[in-house]
Amino acid sequence: MALTRDTMVGVLGAGAMGTGIAQVAAQRGHRVVLADARPEAVAKAKQSLAKAFAREVEKGRMTSEAATAALEGMSFATAGDMTAFAACGLVIEAIVESLPVKIEAFRALEAVVAPDAVLATNTSSLSVAAIAGGCAKRERVLGVHFFNPAPVMPLVEVIPWLGSDRALLESTRALVAGWGKTVVLASDTPGFIVNRIARPFYGEALRILDEGIADAPTIDWAMREAGFKMGPFELMDLIGLDVNFAVTQSVFEGFFYDPRYRPSITQRRLTEAGWLGKKTGRGFYDYAEGAVKPEPSQDQVLGELVRDRIVTMLINEAVDALYLRVASAADIETAMMKGVNYPKGLLAWCDELGAATVLERLGALMATYAEDRYRPSVKLRQLAATGGKALA
Repeated sequence: MALTRDTMVGVLGAGAMGTGIAQVAAQRGHRVVLADARPEAVAKAKQSLAKAFAREVEKGRMTSEAATAALEGMSFATAGDMTAFAACGLVIEAIVESLPVKIEAFRALEAVVAPDAVLATNTSSLSVAAIAGGCAKRERVLGVHFFNPAPVMPLVEVIPWLGSDRALLESTRALVAGWGKTVVLASDTPGFIVNRIARPFYGEALRILDEGIADAPTIDWAMREAGFKMGPFELMDLIGLDVNFAVTQSVFEGFFYDPRYRPSITQRRLTEAGWLGKKTGRGFYDYAEGAVKPEPSQDQVLGELVRDRIVTMLINEAVDALYLRVASAADIETAMMKGVNYPKGLLAWCDELGAATVLERLGALMATYAEDRYRPSVKLRQLAATGGKALA
């Protein structure tokens, strides 16, 4: 099926992500079906969408007529009634990050949609192949990963698995690009592009904290000084520690417990305690009314140490993703700048510093810790040996 503006789009899951995806499709003129197993989530989504379209009109991004048409073109259902998706040419699943739950949902969807309808998962780190494996027509399954909030964030990762139909892949890619999104193509590996390469931003910051080298406010300050919009602890508190920890755990398990992606016990304990960040009023920082955020030390030498260590690990991860063909160099750069607002592409950063310098910094960490966590990518070694460029 060629996906067009006339294609009815289904979204399974009426949480913040699913509601955002539904808004994006509706704003581009599609008839949209939004469903969730929880009636209260559907009711909340209706209210959120009405407010969102009113805000678009208020800001001059939509006419009142277009907003009315978008809302009138939407229908809502409980997920127990999958027949609501029967006429959809594309269904995007945005439910809980549980492989068994997703497989069951795709089997139920496949029973009601047309044989040539595209079934897409918004998973951030689970195997697209495993989700497709539960379907009879596996070739029509893809990953289509939006970033939260979907109406605002420009990036979408499109992820085919080994058996994805190439024509459906290109049709889906073109459709999402037509929604005004920047689309990158990722291989079906744990975390895809962004959630794989970004792991050290959190993981190495947590390691520095655990070692007592610097506290959370100082690490956050150091990374903002390097050009990042937010520090790692501020960002984890915003995302939700439970969500961030779950993605790290998924990537760690997906890579057969590679120590490069090992989760932090500190983050696990905070999650177990229910200190999940802003949404619970406490995470790495206290968000209670009247709470005073601790000040960073602003020690320039310490800040440079923190920046160099985290940026070095990020660069190594990006170079390794290029080496292992997770995505093209251009898509890796685009994904990290558009998906998580990094100040520059990590491959460009590697070229700016020089691969030999990055390798030397990793070598110092390896000499200190003797952990495979700090092993350099084969490609980084090659670039350092030849004086080559990651973006050549």
